[in-house]
Amino acid sequence: MKIYEKAPAKINLMLDVLHKREDGFHEVEMVMTMVDLADRLEMEELPRDTIIISSQAGYIPLDEKNLAFQAAKLIKERYDVRKGVYIHLDKHIPVAAGLAGGSSDAAAALRGLNRLWQLNIPQEELLKLGAELGSDVPFCVTGGTAIASGRGEQLERIINPPQCWVILAKPPINVSTADVYGNFKVERIGKHPSLANMVQAIEQQSFADICAHLGNVLEDVTLPMHPEVLQLKEAMIRLGADGVLMSGSGPTVFGLVSKESKVARIYNGLRGFCKEVYAVRMLT
Repeated sequence: MKIYEKAPAKINLMLDVLHKREDGFHEVEMVMTMVDLADRLEMEELPRDTIIISSQAGYIPLDEKNLAFQAAKLIKERYDVRKGVYIHLDKHIPVAAGLAGGSSDAAAALRGLNRLWQLNIPQEELLKLGAELGSDVPFCVTGGTAIASGRGEQLERIINPPQCWVILAKPPINVSTADVYGNFKVERIGKHPSLANMVQAIEQQSFADICAHLGNVLEDVTLPMHPEVLQLKEAMIRLGADGVLMSGSGPTVFGLVSKESKVARIYNGLRGFCKEVYAVRMLT
């Protein structure tokens, strides 16, 4: 039997960092949602007790550094599963891009293996397993739209934003989340985005207000470190995207676009800056 799971990318409509915690993580407030750019995982049971991962992408680890591998190992150890699994990872989400590609793969592996091995793990427990793998994994387990707090693992579901186009552009650089947070200083932030305003805009289904309240304090660190991210952001604004923001710790920049007639012009204009450009829809 083969099990298939889709692993969509996430974007942060709003990301604020409140302070550094005693455990070394940062206390955050975020609003996260998903877009229709996705990896796909195919899972098949193996008779011998091993984990094998393959992928058409030549640039990702296929061993214990891979989050889907870690998810499979965690489930096997926690629930004493003495069977093996072969996972093929059809990769489409850019790596180290601020889009939670690895986290979404791990979440898809947790969901898929729960079904493949008929473990009947309740969703609440899957979320806790996800939190052991990474801060974004619990959100990716359930998807949708959520307010995330703590280090990102405490979730409160809210309604999805109104449907729109999302243009994603990743410059040809990788950004280390650890480096960005390592250089982050809360006291240097001039203006914090408003969680209340963003949530209200989504609840009222106001596309204009969502665009007006986009905000990400990590831009204050990533943009000076990587000027090409700022250039990309400025280009997207110039080309006519309604709301533009860096996702996560970067370097991917996304633009929200309400009119389909604008999409091709923005997409083609951005291709002059970078190869990795995607025009997708918000998942609602």
